[in-house]
Amino acid sequence: MSRLPDGAFRIEEFLLGRSRAEGVFQDFTGRIRRRFSVELEGRLDDGVLVLSEDFLFDDGATEQRVWRIMPVGPEGYTASADDMIGEAHGGVRSGVLRWSYLFSLKLGARSLRVRFRDTFVQIAEDALLNTASITKFGFELGRTTIIFRPMP
Repeated sequence: MSRLPDGAFRIEEFLLGRSRAEGVFQDFTGRIRRRFSVELEGRLDDGVLVLSEDFLFDDGATEQRVWRIMPVGPEGYTASADDMIGEAHGGVRSGVLRWSYLFSLKLGARSLRVRFRDTFVQIAEDALLNTASITKFGFELGRTTIIFRPMP
């Protein structure tokens, strides 16, 4: 079980092993622009969660990302991935994990530097909800909503 006594969860426990996610990207008007699914594989390497993600988008495009998520103290986290600029920093408060990071978002042949502000809430024993606001110069470009579930 990945819940702590105070109702918080440990992301490195929830995403350990194989899991699957489904999500959408909505633009700043709320219009759904993209749907996607993700196959995930999480393993611990010296206390660090190494999380491999394989994305499949509704237009047939694919993407891969590998995260390294490290607990810092009892409630903090840092995380990194290939297309991040620097690291994500954040922590768990009142049962919710929040972190923020800069990301190089691919748009065709070019990339756009954006900020992600992620929120993770374990909504059931087998379901993790992730919402993220994506901004540029403080203006919201869009949002992602993703539900993660462990695979048997």
